[in-house]
Parts: sequence; C-alpha cells; structure tokens
Amino acid sequence: MAIQVLPIMAFKDNYIWCLINEKTNHCIVVDPGEAKPVLTFLKRLNLSLDAMFITHHHWDHTNGIKGIVKAHSVPVYGPAKEKVLRVTHPVDEEDIIELENWPLNFRVLAIPGHTLGHIAFSGNELLFCGDTLFSAGCGRLFEGTAEQMLASLNKLSQLPDETKVYCGHEYTLNNLHFAQAIEPDNQHIKEYLEQVRQLRQKNLPSLPTVLATERLVNPFLRCDSLQVISSVKKHSGKIFGSPIETFAYLRQWKNNYK
Repeated sequence: MAIQVLPIMAFKDNYIWCLINEKTNHCIVVDPGEAKPVLTFLKRLNLSLDAMFITHHHWDHTNGIKGIVKAHSVPVYGPAKEKVLRVTHPVDEEDIIELENWPLNFRVLAIPGHTLGHIAFSGNELLFCGDTLFSAGCGRLFEGTAEQMLASLNKLSQLPDETKVYCGHEYTLNNLHFAQAIEPDNQHIKEYLEQVRQLRQKNLPSLPTVLATERLVNPFLRCDSLQVISSVKKHSGKIFGSPIETFAYLRQWKNNYK
C-alpha cells in the first residue's frame, strides 16, 4: 500500500502530519493544533478523513480537534494517561490501532518525559513521536524526569534504522548547532547540517529524518559517546557517573542554549 505523508504547517513551526492512502484518498491527521489549515488541506486534496492521532495534551497539538470533528465525525486516538478533550479512543503502550481502509496497523508506544502520558504511533517504518524525539534533539522535560525521557528515547532508538521520524516542530537547524557545539569533530553532524541548511533556505521541511541518521547526530541518543561525555564534563566541571546524569545535564544545557 502506497502511503504518502505530507506536512500541514501550523503556528510558527508546528507540523500537523497527514498520512494519505494514495489508493483510496483516505487519510489520518496527527496532532492538529489548528483546525483551519487541516480543513483547507482536506478540501483542496479531496481527502476523506478516517481518524486523528494525538501524541500528548499540549494545546499546540490538540486545539484543532474540536473544529475538525464538527466537519468530520471520526475517531480520535490519544493518550490514555492524559486528559485531552474529544479523544474517543484512549490508547497506551502496545495497543494496536486497526482502521478500515488501512491494511497497515499502528502500534502505540508510551514515551513519557516531555509530558507524563506522551505516546507515539508506529507502523510500516513510520514514527509519529510528537515532542519527544526531534531531529538532532529532544523535547523539554515539562512533566517527566530525565530518567523517563532517556528511557523513552532509547525505546524509540531501538526501532529499525529505516524508520522515518515525524516529530512536531521544525527545530532541526537550532538542534544541529547545539549538536555541533557538543561534538565539533562529528563529520555526520557537519554533513547533515549542510543538507538541512539547503532545505530550509528553500523553505522546505527538514523532516522526516531517519533513526539511522539520528543515532549519528543526535547528542541525546549519544549520552554514552566519549565526545559527548567529554563536552559535558568540560562545560559542567563535573564527572557524571551514568548516562542519565549526562542526559540531564545535556538537556539543561540545551534549555539555555541560544
């Protein structure tokens, strides 16, 4: 089955993702922070909406649900451990979502850290992970702990190399500048940064990324790397005894990085 995934831009840098079954023109919308751009997109491409997937409760991923379900009465799948208005199908770790018109099934992964009930949707080497894993970065710890977030990132990192990562924001350039500050000799970061610069100069999305690339360039997936450990030690003046401590410092460092 041919699936096309297209971005719908919202706010300053949000991505609402639309999965399209090219054979049937049916679609799924992920994290609709706004209704209007989604409704316009569906009408322009003459798409039939089958469902919405919600990764976490933040308003910039959920505010469009109300307006969309007024026009399209569809099931809304969202995190069972978070309160999201108009979610009709609460789901959690290892739940399987099966939809008509979609021979493809989606597996739900619990990935707390950014929020406590954050989930991801995975299927057919496609990953929709909201604000947990970004290209060359990760989400802030608004509700969870460093230990939870690192465990969630490690869980996502174990998916196949070819897995395409569709996250919620266009943060890649800033993330890569930070990654380069952490690992200045990492040639993979240098090459990827140039690719992303060219895309953004044309106002094209840097996403999706793939997990094979993320393992090479994303410092938050590389907390056991000698270069990352060395940079954290130099910046903090401390020696941390575990990847969790390294990750926690790295995330705090990124919070204040300009």
